[in-house]
Amino acid sequence: MYTFHSIKELLNALTMGKDLLGELFGKRKSFDYRYEQAIELLDEGKVQSLIEKGLLVRNGRYLEIDDQLLTFFEQILDVNEEINTSLINEHLTQLKQNIDYYLAEDNEYRRHKYLKLVKGALRKVGIICIRNIVDLNRNIDNAFKTEPNYRIKIKKLENYDQRRLDIKQLISRTDKLLSGDELTFFATARDEELQNITTGLRLLLQEARHNLIETEKQIIDFLNQVKHQSKVMEKIRQVKYLKDQFELETKSDIVEQLRNSNALAFETRPVFPLKLGLDILQEDDTYALIQALNQKIKSKVTLKVPLAGAIGASFFSDTQETGVFIDMEVMKQHFAASGYHLLHFVLRYDYPKPVSFEEMVTCYCQLISLYEAEFRFTDEYITHKNTEFSVVYPK
Repeated sequence: MYTFHSIKELLNALTMGKDLLGELFGKRKSFDYRYEQAIELLDEGKVQSLIEKGLLVRNGRYLEIDDQLLTFFEQILDVNEEINTSLINEHLTQLKQNIDYYLAEDNEYRRHKYLKLVKGALRKVGIICIRNIVDLNRNIDNAFKTEPNYRIKIKKLENYDQRRLDIKQLISRTDKLLSGDELTFFATARDEELQNITTGLRLLLQEARHNLIETEKQIIDFLNQVKHQSKVMEKIRQVKYLKDQFELETKSDIVEQLRNSNALAFETRPVFPLKLGLDILQEDDTYALIQALNQKIKSKVTLKVPLAGAIGASFFSDTQETGVFIDMEVMKQHFAASGYHLLHFVLRYDYPKPVSFEEMVTCYCQLISLYEAEFRFTDEYITHKNTEFSVVYPK
């Protein structure tokens, strides 16, 4: 078995095979990555070097990552599906041992070393506990959604429920260690960092308990659904068996059950006429579709299109309408030559048709709007018929 002599040598080997390792890790669940595919991606000599160093394992025609390295990658990337409660149990055992060593040691330097080990174990316990719960929830969801065999699905969910109980027991054990079993240690080791780690661990344990409650509810719900579906499938198999044996009506009450059932599936499906909008009917694509459907139907009924009546002769006679309008340009020219202010001019202008006071006001406003640049506005105002007008002169 090859042994790496330094971390640098290991990192160099991983860097050399990073592309192949990434490909194998992405297909780690298929177990069908061939050696021929590997040497197309990486030089054959480098592939052999990775195999000799134990990073890759060759099984006949197939190639895969070493189990130890694969576990490391999954744990670092948080994609590990295995719930490892024994790891928490091992850390708790080491934690208790290091606490005993700390209390029994008189040398200050060695006490500090044991205290450092205790801190590391406390950190790992909380992180591993939360990670196991996340993995547990993911596995429960995957088992419920992807496992096709109902019996295996129920067994997997029951096994995951047992893992939940194991994690719950380890949480209780950790909480007991923090609160009761090792009070002497936590009272003796007055270390600020240790207190912060302990407080953080208690918070993680509390969060883990709440997550386990939700996990328990999810498992119960999934098990109930699976068992119900399993019973339904079993009944369907029995019905199919009786039907294949032509004994369904004689050995069951299916006829009576169907007669008494008012399920919506047995109701006649209503068909509602669909009226297309005028905008859709005017499109060429719709016309082509109607023609194609008409060819399929091949109806022999000839539709008679009603003819419209004859167009009256009055529609063909020429008609002429004459209208009188006020030319604003001519009116402006007369105003420029008048020397009066605009309101005086508008009220006394000789219009080509009779106009009301409201129409005069409209002419007043239109002249100002159209020829504002050619008028001179003053600060004076004139009131006429309860309406205030600005005094405007031509320039």
